[in-house]
Amino acid sequence: MKTAFKPGNMIYPLPAVMVSCGENEKEYNIITIAWTGTICSDPPLCYISVRKQRHSHAIISRTGEFVINLTTEALVRATDWCGVRSGRDFNKFREMHLTPETGQIVKAPLIAESPLNIECQVMEIKELGSHDMFIARVVAIDAEEKLIDKTTGAFQLNHCAPLAYSHGKYYGLGEKLGGFGFSVKKKR
Repeated sequence: MKTAFKPGNMIYPLPAVMVSCGENEKEYNIITIAWTGTICSDPPLCYISVRKQRHSHAIISRTGEFVINLTTEALVRATDWCGVRSGRDFNKFREMHLTPETGQIVKAPLIAESPLNIECQVMEIKELGSHDMFIARVVAIDAEEKLIDKTTGAFQLNHCAPLAYSHGKYYGLGEKLGGFGFSVKKKR
């Protein structure tokens, strides 16, 4: 039996990512985002949604760049802390002992401790209500070399305990249940 529930965002779990922004070390900032995802694979496009009041909103709006840094269980404390503290009041890199690194293309810093950094350039900002959506082109990927399968070239994020966010809580991922297409794959 089902019951009526108030309309809202119920698409969970989501990735919990740390988005870094800023053109120089003085303004570098990190914001934790769960409203993020893929829009298109060719060309590679993604989005983040940010409240206008957030410190990072103004930085990203002005610079037109950001980096999506994937998070892991080892980064859960920093992920949460960067989501509840403002960059107006804290240097989040210093406070969380994170290392800013230079990317391939964008001026926004990568977070060295993240296993995968997605460098993004904003194409469009859509004002949607409580959040603005930054639609961005993926211009570079910086991947932890040890997580790239030498045979297939595939990135193996599952080997570094990625984080998921669901209804205000962080979770690690469980066991693999199948791979894409497993339900129709012919048995040998």
